[in-house]
Amino acid sequence: MYEIEQGFPMGKTEMRQVYCEALEQCMQKDSRIVALDADLMTPLGIVGMWKKYPDRIYNCGIQEANMVSLAAGMAKEGMKPFVHTFGVFASRRACDQIYMSCAYAGNAVCMVGSDPGVASALNGGTHAPNEDIAILRACPTMTIVEPADSCTLQKIIPQLAALETPSYLRLFRRQRPSIYSEREEFAIGSAKVLTEGGDAAVFACGIEVYEALEAAARLKKEGICIKVLDLFSIKPLDEHAVIEAAKETGAVVTAENHNIIGGMGSAVAELLAEQYPVPMERVGIRDRFGQVGPMDWLMEHYSLTADTIVDKVKRVIERKVSGKNERKIIG
Repeated sequence: MYEIEQGFPMGKTEMRQVYCEALEQCMQKDSRIVALDADLMTPLGIVGMWKKYPDRIYNCGIQEANMVSLAAGMAKEGMKPFVHTFGVFASRRACDQIYMSCAYAGNAVCMVGSDPGVASALNGGTHAPNEDIAILRACPTMTIVEPADSCTLQKIIPQLAALETPSYLRLFRRQRPSIYSEREEFAIGSAKVLTEGGDAAVFACGIEVYEALEAAARLKKEGICIKVLDLFSIKPLDEHAVIEAAKETGAVVTAENHNIIGGMGSAVAELLAEQYPVPMERVGIRDRFGQVGPMDWLMEHYSLTADTIVDKVKRVIERKVSGKNERKIIG
């Protein structure tokens, strides 16, 4: 068990501010770190850093693929670039440059994709990255992380800066509930166990970690105890933690703010299918495009709430108890 905040109060600062502060601390320690942006310096909140480090922060304009190529060249010359744009452009639009110029060529560029999934909100379907994990998870040597709160984000940035391979940070820009104590430490490749329970295990990442904890609290009132794990490190996945949780509970649910095809849930399903098959349910966007709307409405619309997790947990427990590892096909 890890030290978590009681009541999960809303964070005092926005995630983008935490990102900028953590990156600046890294820049102060390592002169090789540079930051590139695709005309989103104001939304990211990096303008102040640009004024302080005008020779290390670059606004490349709305040309994301070229920006990644530039970052790859910088990495080749010994720099450590952090490259930011909306998640759709940090994955779909620049995919070939990330694959060839960064991963294949062995250049350590950290891609920062903001407003993942329903966090795109009023920016609409064109800006809703529901498949960014799937695209980049298939890229060899790629590291993918999605922090659930500011504490996780702050502790992960220095580790991304130290990597010798490309990486992708899925960044929620606004405030999030504080889940972890500031004293908590994180390591890429590991998972965090947030609650204990033997009835089922829920694996969550990003904004769905809070929803999973809400679900756990509701289920506990009904006498159902679940084990909640934060899989902030999507690739590499903490395979040992996933398999052990499946063995302990015999039933698992995954929850992610992403298409159920190719995301964190797929990574868990692939692992368990090979190593320890158990009844499994998934919470996520079910193979649909994004659309315009307030984030709360979108979460309800795509069934990403604690209510859905509660329902999925009950369903997977029923399958476990019945001894039938099967379910009706649902579109």
